[in-house]
Amino acid sequence: DSHIQYERVGADVTMKCGSMDWDAAVTWTANGTDIDESHLNGSYLILKKVDLTQSGQYSCYEGSSWHLKYQTYLRVGTPPKEPLLMCRSNNYPKGFYCSWHLPTPTYIPNSFNISVIHGTKEMVCEKDVFPKNRCHIRYLQLFSTVKYKVTLTVTNALGKNSTTLTFDEFAIVKPDPPESVVAKPVPNNPRRLEVSWQNPSSWPDPESFPLKFFLRYRPLILDQWQHVELSDGTSHTITDAYAGKEYIIQVAAKDNDIGTWSDWSVAVHATPWTEEPKHLTTEAQVT
Repeated sequence: DSHIQYERVGADVTMKCGSMDWDAAVTWTANGTDIDESHLNGSYLILKKVDLTQSGQYSCYEGSSWHLKYQTYLRVGTPPKEPLLMCRSNNYPKGFYCSWHLPTPTYIPNSFNISVIHGTKEMVCEKDVFPKNRCHIRYLQLFSTVKYKVTLTVTNALGKNSTTLTFDEFAIVKPDPPESVVAKPVPNNPRRLEVSWQNPSSWPDPESFPLKFFLRYRPLILDQWQHVELSDGTSHTITDAYAGKEYIIQVAAKDNDIGTWSDWSVAVHATPWTEEPKHLTTEAQVT
């Protein structure tokens, strides 16, 4: 008879040797190593204030015959704390995804259950294969003023916890950062840099749902960023760069009307065009 026994970190644990009497002579082992008799009360094994290192296989043998009478796998852990839940639409108007994690590990298996309710209707959040702590919802009805309510419940053998988010479909719209950001010097222009980028590939319909962009740039030698907001287009020419200084440049995106700004794109570096120095030749004067 073998099973798993879950116990909280810090708990006092008592294990009985199967159906053996309290006064029977027994030997206990943990992961194959004999346990000192000072931990026994009769045939019971007493573990005080267990910690994570005490997880493992505990076996109890009859004293004289060494017949295995009982075996259990002790898993020491903690009940789950309130999970962290985040929902976001990076492919508006197709749908949104929710992802979650625990603030601290529990050291034992947890199961997560997510429920998404729109008005009175329960919706299916399709679990992603990877990452496994994520699921996605397809918008069935666009421009709805009814809020979504998402509840995540986490359960393990020692307890359960949950968290709920309520939001409008517009509020969670946040595109992925712009892609393929390129910055180039402009020939014969020591103060210009030409920057171009592409819409995030996850944004499905930039024609119907155009993005606006936010550009930030600074020379490496300064901490202060300069910003430009652009209502359309995927390029911009910086005209006030310091000649000869290396610049760092990033771009963010946002739906024109709704939601929040994306994270910043990968940073690119560029230095404005500089004139090649002329080689000076001096002729020795002939006397």
